[in-house]
Amino acid sequence: MLQTVWVSSPGSWALQESNSHRRGKKRCWKCRFVRTIIQHPCRRHAPKRSRKERMLRKIQICLCFCFVSGILYEISLLSSSVFSYLPVAQHYLTPEQVLNLGKSIIFLETTERLEPPPLVSCSVESAARIYQDRPIILFLRGLTNETALDMNTSYTAFSLLSSMKNVFIFPLQMETVFQETPLLQWYNQVVPEQEKNWVHVSSDASRLALIWKYGGIYMDTDVISIRPIPQRSFLAAQKSRFSSNGIFGFPARHKFIWDCMENFVLKYNGNIWGNQGPFLMTRMLKTLCNLTDFQGTEDHSCQNISFLNPQRFYPIPYPAWSRYYQVWDKSPSFNHSYALHLWNFMNRNRKVVEAGSNTLAEKLYKTYCPTTYEDLIQNAKHRDQGGDMDVE
Repeated sequence: MLQTVWVSSPGSWALQESNSHRRGKKRCWKCRFVRTIIQHPCRRHAPKRSRKERMLRKIQICLCFCFVSGILYEISLLSSSVFSYLPVAQHYLTPEQVLNLGKSIIFLETTERLEPPPLVSCSVESAARIYQDRPIILFLRGLTNETALDMNTSYTAFSLLSSMKNVFIFPLQMETVFQETPLLQWYNQVVPEQEKNWVHVSSDASRLALIWKYGGIYMDTDVISIRPIPQRSFLAAQKSRFSSNGIFGFPARHKFIWDCMENFVLKYNGNIWGNQGPFLMTRMLKTLCNLTDFQGTEDHSCQNISFLNPQRFYPIPYPAWSRYYQVWDKSPSFNHSYALHLWNFMNRNRKVVEAGSNTLAEKLYKTYCPTTYEDLIQNAKHRDQGGDMDVE
């Protein structure tokens, strides 16, 4: 499944003029064109062909012209938006090929779960809609090259996300991800079975390594995108003087991320939740900046790193997380937000979006991930109703 796609550069398809033409010897454009495509020279004194042969020759030239025009058109699309023409070829790109395109939006699933629940599907779909010119990558720890072939038919959410032109789903291979980073030595020494918070710790490490190597934006799988983030190097304030690591973005090889990886290893304590996550980001930011309280909706900046206002991603703070699953008299506009973090870690009672509930979360699904809403929520309700009718 994960094979290499070879794409020639547009320049290699340019039609070249012959040396004789540059020396002043004129040739017909048809001859130059056919020679370029099928490497057949046009002879000035070729014997006269019959009418039927001339007609076949013209058809051959037209077919060649159409073929090359199609190739050039696809390559031109590739140069402007690599996702606009190949819903099939995306399945043959490797993770590194996609990541090297730059500006990826990265999601991680570090459990062995293979079926993305509706909130994960909504997060990925909303990002795919907001960032249509960027690759959206979902890494699944439980996915292997062997299981990948069956996923489209096995899981509705997997099939839904795979059908989106700029969404890529790859296995998360941590040992490969940590190569050439300070995290590799830590990974080789740690014993996952003895780690209290391994799912979270391994995710904290993976997101740092991926963003350092390739750049882009990392998002938790409970973040719903509502408008593009304009900043390139940023951290998200969860509250004044405290950074989250649920969403952040940097160019590749940024020193801040490298320093975070070194501190991850130096100060490692897997028994403290968040020590390698938001607490890591906060203590590293404090080494660069004198953090102050936010006043209003302004952002802060320190050494070319934007520290974005809590309103950008956390307009509903974590103590009030359940308000996403409540009915509002008037829904908030979120005019100052780029995305919304739904605090799934706090959702221990596993509240879900239900069709017809009129909750704030349902309205967000309808607006920002309508395909997920229709396929995974509305259709599920219809199936349940149908099942009840059958029983009766």
